[in-house]
Amino acid sequence: MSDDILSLTAVELTAHYRSKKLSPVETTRAALERISRLNPIYNAFVMVDETRALQDARASEARWLRGEPVGLADGIPSTVKDLIVTAGWPTLRGSRTIDPKQPWTEDGPPVARMKEQGAVFLGKTTTPEFGWKGVTDSPLTGVTVNPWNRRLTPGGSSGGAAVAAALGMGCLHIATDGGGSIRIPAGFCGLFGFKPTFGIVPIHPHSPAGTLWHQGPIARTVDDAALMLSVIARPDARDWYQAPPLDIDYRKGLDDGIKGLRIAYSRTLGYARVDADVAQRVKHGARLFESLGARVEEVDLKLDDPIDIMQPLWAVALALAIAPMSAHQRSLLDPPMLALAESGFGLDALTYRKLERAREAFARRMCLLHQTYDLLLTPQLAVTAFEAGHEVPPGSDRTRWWEWSPFTYPFNLSQQPAAAVPCGFTKDGLPVALQLVGNKFADRLVLRAARAFEHAQPFIMPAADAAAEPAQMAQRRTAK
Repeated sequence: MSDDILSLTAVELTAHYRSKKLSPVETTRAALERISRLNPIYNAFVMVDETRALQDARASEARWLRGEPVGLADGIPSTVKDLIVTAGWPTLRGSRTIDPKQPWTEDGPPVARMKEQGAVFLGKTTTPEFGWKGVTDSPLTGVTVNPWNRRLTPGGSSGGAAVAAALGMGCLHIATDGGGSIRIPAGFCGLFGFKPTFGIVPIHPHSPAGTLWHQGPIARTVDDAALMLSVIARPDARDWYQAPPLDIDYRKGLDDGIKGLRIAYSRTLGYARVDADVAQRVKHGARLFESLGARVEEVDLKLDDPIDIMQPLWAVALALAIAPMSAHQRSLLDPPMLALAESGFGLDALTYRKLERAREAFARRMCLLHQTYDLLLTPQLAVTAFEAGHEVPPGSDRTRWWEWSPFTYPFNLSQQPAAAVPCGFTKDGLPVALQLVGNKFADRLVLRAARAFEHAQPFIMPAADAAAEPAQMAQRRTAK
């Protein structure tokens, strides 16, 4: 019965709570049992609070029995990435440099909004140290592994959230994305991940990465992600960068289809190298959009790789994070992160402003592209999941993580909404995703196109059976 419960989406759970066929307490107990069984194997959680989760589930159950739910997320098992502050729980950021024994009194805006609407938080999910890389391992929590094959990485930096989502250890998962950290693990794990337009989801406190850093959902379905975004995309006075209140229900219009939409399909953005298996699956996805009524045109954007803008900005962000640390604390850091930060300490203000102007020029070019095309379609990643515990595929000529994730960071620079959409599997049985990118504030359009794709080609989840062999770990979900 618990497996049946945990196969339900948040949308389905809400319907069952309303009809009193199911209780939030039953759902929470099932999720906690699965975490107890699977987390020692997959390492998706840095901490779990069973007592608090059950307490919140009982309160939710009482509200549903009275017919008085407080919001869209009432009674839905949820998680929060351990980069986002959460009242009563330490936020350790995958690092041994942070003292857990200090007051933790504040909820980040998405956590606060979810709590206001009755979400049941189970615990905090794993991240690499300060979210610095595209895989999930850290000096604090060790290595997190992929739900499709335990020898492989789930990607990062929101790898714990993606693993929890894929294996039914919660329904709604708050994640962060400063260069791909929602979309990378969604792509490697076969999930839907959505990086909203910057400012739609308020943030506090902001990361040292500033306006590159987004927060958003990882979920099993587009419906669930739209539900969660409707909850967390609400104002918070603590965020000076937030967008004006939009009061949008992102669930509305999801099934309106994509007939007539103009989609630019770019295989490389002008600079990326993509594995043949990945390119083939994404090309098939482009054809599927055509069959759904969109006008898909393959374009050669001839972009220069914006990593030359992004990498120094990351280095400065890491330098800001490390600057207050003592020599002892620095000795505890993940060495490659410390090395990457070193160049940030020496970047002068004039050079930094030149980088910002180059960023502005790149983002302007993307805005102009969307005067002709409604959406941009690209591969999500250049590779499929590789051996866990490594920053790059072993034996490859790549040296840093962004070389195999060349499609993610450009749209942090431009602050556009971007989604990872599962589009099939390689001959080795590993998930592949395509990426949908919209103009700023066209979040509903991106979600609508992703939902049309999902309806035509339902997403597949791994079986939540720790004993299953990788080749057997697939079960088809029925499109809703």
